[in-house]
Amino acid sequence: MLSLFRKKEFFSKEESELIVEAIRSAEKQTSGEVRLFVERHCKFVDPLDRAAELFFSLKMEQTEQRNGVLVYVATKDRQLAIFGDKGIHEKVGDRFWQAEVGKMLSHFNADNYAKGIVKVVTDIGEALRSHFPYAGEKDKNELPDDIVFGR
Repeated sequence: MLSLFRKKEFFSKEESELIVEAIRSAEKQTSGEVRLFVERHCKFVDPLDRAAELFFSLKMEQTEQRNGVLVYVATKDRQLAIFGDKGIHEKVGDRFWQAEVGKMLSHFNADNYAKGIVKVVTDIGEALRSHFPYAGEKDKNELPDDIVFGR
């Protein structure tokens, strides 16, 4: 799949900026939070289990409305998952997450990694906005917007 990885080298500087901007743009319309975690290898057979583990290790369940979403990518193992907290999962359900993973896969299969992530982050932002609209001045950015790189 990819030979580059040394942390931020997986994405070019421009691609990283596009992804972070997509996260920030999505979050400007909602009280929800979106994070991206990228690593080489998935430590579990099921990438959703790994995404859940990371979700809780990043303390994403501590958002006030339980509306955090983690997008997970294991580059070498070609595994993807999206894990949404209880608040948003109850609103959109498994079919939404599965459809978004499918969209990411179609972009990834065409070697459009950043584009696939930006598209999915935008879609997640729309779902969050629909169910958890931006709360104005009382809304706060509860989690960092940067890309998290594992090993």
